[in-house]
Amino acid sequence: MIGLLKYLKGYVRIKVWGFSPERFMNLCGNRDILLWDIVKDGDACYMSISLQNFYKLRPIVKKTGTKVAILQRCGLPFLIPFLSKRKIFILGLCLTVAFWMISSLFIWDIEISGNYQITEDSFMTFLEEYDVRVGMRKEKLDIQSMEKEIRRAFPQITWTSAKLSGTKLLIEIKENDAPIITATVEQTQGSDLVAEYDGKITAMIVRKGVPKVGIGDEVTKGTVLVEGSVPVYNEDATVREYTYVDADADIVLEHIRTFRARLPFDYVSKEYTGRTKKKYYLRLGEKEFRTPEDRPFLLYDSLIKESRPLLFDKLSIPIYFGCYTHREYQNTEHEYTLDEAQRILNEKLNTFLISLDEKGVQIIEKNVKIDTNSGTWVIEGEFLVQESIGVSTTILKEDTGENNIDESDFQEN
Repeated sequence: MIGLLKYLKGYVRIKVWGFSPERFMNLCGNRDILLWDIVKDGDACYMSISLQNFYKLRPIVKKTGTKVAILQRCGLPFLIPFLSKRKIFILGLCLTVAFWMISSLFIWDIEISGNYQITEDSFMTFLEEYDVRVGMRKEKLDIQSMEKEIRRAFPQITWTSAKLSGTKLLIEIKENDAPIITATVEQTQGSDLVAEYDGKITAMIVRKGVPKVGIGDEVTKGTVLVEGSVPVYNEDATVREYTYVDADADIVLEHIRTFRARLPFDYVSKEYTGRTKKKYYLRLGEKEFRTPEDRPFLLYDSLIKESRPLLFDKLSIPIYFGCYTHREYQNTEHEYTLDEAQRILNEKLNTFLISLDEKGVQIIEKNVKIDTNSGTWVIEGEFLVQESIGVSTTILKEDTGENNIDESDFQEN
């Protein structure tokens, strides 16, 4: 507090030297002139004195035969004349303070945490429908009412809390992580298992249903492998009725899978000329401001670099500065060499083989070749594989065991 009073009244840092600096300080003490921060350096003494008392030193200096020099001026009385000559600085300072004060009345950022099932986009859409958005005034926000609406709109949210931190709205939620129990609907319609490809059955284990094929049988696409309509017989071996189950079995089929990919002889690549043009912009929230510009080059792409001043970041104000860097390039035609074509086509083949491996498909034999055809490189392959098959198709009760097979249930390889 004493230091603040000294600053408001103003003080100077002085140097005293000459015949008797000690007598100078004694006379100042006798006349109630306060000196502080006194430092002796050889024959000179350095000290601080208030601006008001400094004007009382003239008779003391004459009486002691000392000399006094001002080294530093400190305090508000010296600052005001300095600022009065810099009106633009004062105006900018006032506008900055006004900007901070006005900005603090609005919400400039919304942060959501704790959402795992609910996407941030859907949550922000809800807030906009509830008239909670970036740029709204804080006084228009009813936090308790908003929390109730959030719990009402999202049943999976069990707890929510919202608070204002500066110009940022923090919303924290907790979702119900307990498993959602749904009623199990028993399958009474029944279903069959049918083949997806042409091939030969190599293994078969039936858990539910009536097997219609056996190991070693050749089947075609759409063949019923296991029926879900199980006959119930009378004593005279006639069918009394059918019970319906979902056919379930592990069936391995040996068949041919094919692969084919093309690669053109030539391709176009970008070659940058080294010429660039920069365009700066200012973004306020979702609005972007930049000066009009013509097309910089005939062919070009752009790099965007955006930054946010630390001041606006701390205040959570969505003001960004950025720069577009347009880079000129030319399209150049090249031809694939044999090595390049083989490398690219083999990468495509490896991707196909990895997808088979992920599905549990076992490759028994393979035959792959690379050739040219109509201006393109072509890779073709035939693979003898073994894989689990069986597509479920619903049984229509009216058919009494007859199967309704839809070709759309199969996917041609």
